[in-house]
Amino acid sequence: QVQLVESGGGLVQTGGSLRLSCAASGRTFSTTTMAWFRQAPGKEREFVAGMSWTGSTTSYADSLKGRFTISRDNTQNTVYLQMGSLKPEDTADYYCAGRSGLYVLSTRHGYEYWGQGTQVTVSS
Repeated sequence: QVQLVESGGGLVQTGGSLRLSCAASGRTFSTTTMAWFRQAPGKEREFVAGMSWTGSTTSYADSLKGRFTISRDNTQNTVYLQMGSLKPEDTADYYCAGRSGLYVLSTRHGYEYWGQGTQVTVSS
């Protein structure tokens, strides 16, 4: 089992930046593929970004490339999501997810472990 706790959400103005953190405990974090998803009100949960165990492979939603960056620190059992040039449409609950498989998947159904989410609101 892996327990995930997100932090760093909040209210930010259009064009601003935020860094989300996800602290993991339990199963060996260094062999857990990690990802971020988000869910806006009334919408499906969607893939944002993912990173493999070693950090050698990253994947992003096409619409977010260039604005969001995922990273991880296996010594701190933490994964990060740096978000920049934020827009009102980025407003959502952001979730950290983990899976024991080797590959980054863009479907939520591929992830066994989930955090409770952190809310991000971008004001216009």
